[in-house]
Amino acid sequence: MNWNQLTTVEQLQAIKEESFNQPVLIFKHSTRCSISSTALSRVERNWKQEAVGELKPYYLDLIANRPISNAIVEEFGVEHQSPQVILIKDGASVYDASHFDIRFEEIAETV
Repeated sequence: MNWNQLTTVEQLQAIKEESFNQPVLIFKHSTRCSISSTALSRVERNWKQEAVGELKPYYLDLIANRPISNAIVEEFGVEHQSPQVILIKDGASVYDASHFDIRFEEIAETV
């Protein structure tokens, strides 16, 4: 799988616009948290592009870019969790999960 790095608040507007053409996934990861590392590893191990079609995955390093997470709360109305996945379609969050509730199979079903 190929992560797209989410490193600026300005990218959120582009992600919102992209989501009208293809679904977008944001994975919020804390590099200091073992639960976050486990959740990330599970998603990466189970990732099958054919199961999610044109889903575009973004990776957010929360330690390096916490203000972006705060902007996600405001832009998409999803309370901050870590780790967390947020699926964006047509400019809005349609699915989110955190901690050990993050499962590739559920992401694929929602896409």
